[in-house]
Amino acid sequence: MIDLRSDTVTQPCKGMKSAMMSASVGDDVYGEDPTVAILQQKLAEMTDMEEGLFFPSGTQSNLVALLSHCQRGDEYIVGQNAHTYKYEGGGAAVLGSIQPQPIEHASDGTLDLAKVRAAIKEDDFHFANTRLLALENTIGGKTISLEYIERAKQLTQDHGIGFHLDGARVFNAAVELDVPVSTITQHFDSVSICLSKGLGTPIGSVLCGSHEMINRARRWRKMVGGGMRQVGILAAAGIYALDNNIARLEEDHNLATYLGEKLTEIEEIELVDGKAHTNILFVTLRSNNYTELGEYASQRGLLFSSGEPIRMVTHRHITKENIDQAVNILKGFFA
Repeated sequence: MIDLRSDTVTQPCKGMKSAMMSASVGDDVYGEDPTVAILQQKLAEMTDMEEGLFFPSGTQSNLVALLSHCQRGDEYIVGQNAHTYKYEGGGAAVLGSIQPQPIEHASDGTLDLAKVRAAIKEDDFHFANTRLLALENTIGGKTISLEYIERAKQLTQDHGIGFHLDGARVFNAAVELDVPVSTITQHFDSVSICLSKGLGTPIGSVLCGSHEMINRARRWRKMVGGGMRQVGILAAAGIYALDNNIARLEEDHNLATYLGEKLTEIEEIELVDGKAHTNILFVTLRSNNYTELGEYASQRGLLFSSGEPIRMVTHRHITKENIDQAVNILKGFFA
């Protein structure tokens, strides 16, 4: 099966499994798991933050970040298609009584900072208090520029609000920009980093921020059910991924580019933006027969997210030969 649905389908390699099996463990709720402590400190240093906190999922990590920055009745500004707003079940609103203020994304994945500025509420009891701006990098595979991040940071400082990064794929952004990840994350007050996408672990995210912020986050993590026990076996996978799987993300990016180039050979398919972004590619169909194509492809061993547009994601289990096979399946459908 050639699975292009997401880089979340990656599975741990033998080296990662070995590291998990040999990990030293302890009760992490008591702060006694040595491997978790190493992972948290490692990512804190890599992101130029003071402290890190391990979570079972990126959704929980983002939720706790919002809860730690905002109080009930506060507001955070976020992109209309951002994961924290669109794909996390409305958790901030439902569980934290935090009002989202969504703004449409520009074509490059950014938020118009003039619109962000206009959305920040004045100090008036009629309005929710604007406390936070949340960005995502990468978003839809698109890398947000350093220059934009610096301008957004200045805006948050000018208005005295926090600045959070959903960095689920921030290492993809760092590889694409050819910079250390801290060059991106140093501008934020907090960052959530997913380990179970392109980095290939079976589970886990880490929230990084200041000591004060992580202390609040630790209380919220316990409240929402994220306190875990002997999870060094999971943290060990994260350490292995950080040591071995970052540089290879460039291979995923190159394969996505190759996939885009091969798909241009099919007249009925059109690439959104005309190309792939990092490891993610979106395509539309001139014939509009999305459901039929998805069913045809899956019956022949090819999976992808068959919405409108179709999303295809490359990852460590995909090879150039797989791409050629996938394109041939798609050509067969249109033939």
